[in-house]
Amino acid sequence: MPELPEVETVRRGLNQRTLNQEIVGGDVLLSRTIAHPPLPIAFLAGLQGTAIAQWHRRGKYLLAELYQISSPPGQAQSAGWLGVHLRMTGQLLWLHQEEPLQKHCRVRLFLAGQQELRFVDQRTFGQMWWVPSGTQPEVVMTGLQRLGPEPLSADFSAEYLATRLRDRHRPIKNALLDQMLVAGIGNIYADEALFLSKIKPKTLCSALKSRQVTALYAAIVRVLQDSIDARGTSFSNFRDVEGVNGNYGGVAWVYDRKGEPCRTCDTPIERLKLAGRSAHFCPKCQR
Repeated sequence: MPELPEVETVRRGLNQRTLNQEIVGGDVLLSRTIAHPPLPIAFLAGLQGTAIAQWHRRGKYLLAELYQISSPPGQAQSAGWLGVHLRMTGQLLWLHQEEPLQKHCRVRLFLAGQQELRFVDQRTFGQMWWVPSGTQPEVVMTGLQRLGPEPLSADFSAEYLATRLRDRHRPIKNALLDQMLVAGIGNIYADEALFLSKIKPKTLCSALKSRQVTALYAAIVRVLQDSIDARGTSFSNFRDVEGVNGNYGGVAWVYDRKGEPCRTCDTPIERLKLAGRSAHFCPKCQR
């Protein structure tokens, strides 16, 4: 599943390509991709005649701020929001309308100049929403209500992390996947941050020392920023809006490297299962 760095990479690409261009129509090829409104025809009707002022990201969600293209100059009238969650295999691709249709294309949004934004999703878990003007996105996209702070924001700190972890009697790897604790982290960057902070995935949150929590906070910020700089990770389906792979996977410390030598000590990387999720770690560096 795309995590914060991948979604942030997509957001930046969308802001470079899709702004201030009228949405003139669209086509929903898989109706269950549309989470709101209930009918795909209402989803397309809400978007037609609007343009995107700016794309935002909250955790792993993408939010496009819409305005009416017919608004008077300098008086942009809100047209609501377009929300997207890529889930496991979703991709947003910016293409010319004459480009061949991908096998797993689920939604097409037609923009001026014969361009289009396609939502391609092999596993079909991804979702899209149209939120009408006057309604806050979290009212319709209820998953937004359950998100913790953004890990690259001032709301996320070593002190916050220490407070939230202090009384948790669960493995730290599982805690980091809880989007109510911190938004946007998944399997990849939880493994990477735990390696950099030298903490074993099975360590109970309540057993962490203050210095370990401080190291973990710094590692989370570092690994997310490093991956954003590398345009994300492409271990499976992730592509940016132009279909280009992310580069972080080639320099990952432990994730998806079972049996390969640790980049620090040459000890083979191991993998274990925690509550059904894989965790990769170095048995020597992480104690």
